[in-house]
Amino acid sequence: MAEAIRMPLLSDTMKEGVIAEWHKKVGDTVKSDDVIADVETDKATMEVMPYVDGTLLYIGVEKGKGVPVNGIMAIIGKAGENFQSILDGEKKDLSPTLSKGEGGATAAPAQPAPAAQAASAPAPAAQPEANADERIKASPLAKKMAEEKGVDIQNVKGSGDNGRIIKRDVNSYTPAAAAPQAAKAAPAIQFQPAGTEGYTDTPLSQMRKIIAQKLAGSKFSAPHFYLTMSIIMDKAIDARKVINDLSPVKVSFNDMVIKACAMALRRHPEVNSSWMGDFIRQNHHIHIGTAVSVDEGLIVPVIKFADQKSLSQIADDAKTLIDKARTKKITPPEFTGNTFTISNLGMMDIDEFTAIINPPDSCILAVGKIAATPVVEDGAVVVRQVMKITLSCDHRVVDGAVGSRFLQTLKTHLENPVTMLV
Repeated sequence: MAEAIRMPLLSDTMKEGVIAEWHKKVGDTVKSDDVIADVETDKATMEVMPYVDGTLLYIGVEKGKGVPVNGIMAIIGKAGENFQSILDGEKKDLSPTLSKGEGGATAAPAQPAPAAQAASAPAPAAQPEANADERIKASPLAKKMAEEKGVDIQNVKGSGDNGRIIKRDVNSYTPAAAAPQAAKAAPAIQFQPAGTEGYTDTPLSQMRKIIAQKLAGSKFSAPHFYLTMSIIMDKAIDARKVINDLSPVKVSFNDMVIKACAMALRRHPEVNSSWMGDFIRQNHHIHIGTAVSVDEGLIVPVIKFADQKSLSQIADDAKTLIDKARTKKITPPEFTGNTFTISNLGMMDIDEFTAIINPPDSCILAVGKIAATPVVEDGAVVVRQVMKITLSCDHRVVDGAVGSRFLQTLKTHLENPVTMLV
């Protein structure tokens, strides 16, 4: 019996997925573990597998178009099988273009899909050296990524069907010779001649759309207030040197902040809570998200059970997750479930800033750089390494006194790192 392949929910904020590439066409034989399409979500571009065997009978939307979560992407069944009843049973109306192509005959509905793919096919033909392009089997997404990275796709070994090059092959290809080409591949901004106006319009990616919706919703629905504190990091700097002499993984200052936050959240569980509309949920687990900048925007990998992990374990998890986020290999369980978030711009030479709360969290910590600063101690002016932090709080959940006590505990751990080892 024919089965509908529906758009999966690939992230907690996802409403629709955009087809970045179809890897199969109508009439192809499909195995359950074949990648039939790449889908761009608000978080990353992911591969979709059908988990059924059969023949691809129907493609619901062409490349570059969106499909709502649980909407029909494709239909797989026996060759020649009638699947019209599946489409008829779909509650949502299909677009006029697709409706016209879904006539009553068994084989007729399959005809428009190849035509739609043929319409999008001229893009590879526009490439120089069309003959070479034909010899290299690669998805358009892989070609685009190779071009952006400055990678000669002819040198990449494909792991897809029949040696086809897919995005993970380009991501894992890192020869030393590729570095100079990457700089060459980056397009330069074309400034206008003197006295001439100009601009460039960039279409919104799914990630950027969701960032806009989610953070605008947070900023204008959650009553934010901000608490700023200065942390003297001299002892943390000394402790980090000793820790890194012993740790199998390099521990960063951000890793130390994550650990300190996790321990402070255990002492102040009210900060580890979420506004749920008509009740407040106090989480009994501590999952800390760290905002990471990627080409399309921001993604928040989550270190699960951070309070139960050592500094070296946190450092190892953070490095792995950040690498996955930047190479688009991160999976939904790895960027969802946060109960508290940290945004660190210290490495960008930012003194201090305020961050917008990342729902469903009730707080987010903004971390600035560590800088030599004159401070007064016992009536004398001394120079200390100071880091400024700002806690953004949702006043519906966290009051000023609660947030302040959390920061005091956090300050204690960072200024006396030995407390994090107990």
